[in-house]
Amino acid sequence: MNGAKLRARLAAGEAVTMVTPHHASSGLAARLVELGADSVFVDCEHGTWSFEDVRMTAQIVRSVGGAAIVRPQSHERPLIIRYLNAGADGIMVPMVDTAEEARAIVEAVRYALPADHEKRLVVAMIETVRAIDNLEAMLAVEGIDVFFIGPGDLSQDMGFAPAPPFGEPRPAVVTEKVAEAVQKIRAAGKVAGTLATLDEIPHWRERGVQFFYVHSDPFLRRGLAAVMSALASA
Repeated sequence: MNGAKLRARLAAGEAVTMVTPHHASSGLAARLVELGADSVFVDCEHGTWSFEDVRMTAQIVRSVGGAAIVRPQSHERPLIIRYLNAGADGIMVPMVDTAEEARAIVEAVRYALPADHEKRLVVAMIETVRAIDNLEAMLAVEGIDVFFIGPGDLSQDMGFAPAPPFGEPRPAVVTEKVAEAVQKIRAAGKVAGTLATLDEIPHWRERGVQFFYVHSDPFLRRGLAAVMSALASA
């Protein structure tokens, strides 16, 4: 499984990208990898992917050199086990708030894959102020490969909209909270990840973030806008 390849690159200090296709399409997922993405985000929390979609997409994405990282809709143990057994290269669990929850995720992964759990990437999503307050204890849990700060849910937890209008920055207080979490993660010698736009990537890379979740929509939006502008000026 290509989750082990991602872990090795992260351990070497490299940056890794995870791009979301937004749609349950194995072909689009593979194309994103062919165009340069390291991994694709199979979002089963907000998306429409079935277990069979996960199995097929993971196989196709691996065939072109990438990895399929699956987000279940919760940290319910049977869900984590089923997605891993369906062939996910990694599991990205939402709303992890405590060390106890982090340990339960690691245990579920090792139960699902007793012989080859090290071939999968395990990502804990840090999405609340409570989780950031509990980070020191969570960072002591062995078996979590990436601590990922989700700025959208964190924004909501702090009383803001999940995303600012296109092209505008997040509220400074949210960005500062993300930075606080990144600092804690890096100080513990762990891998930090976050969602970032093209403009934000240099900022977070300089602060030690290695795992970047990138939306494909802004690239499509800009590309189509350029096409429409060219047609209008022709």
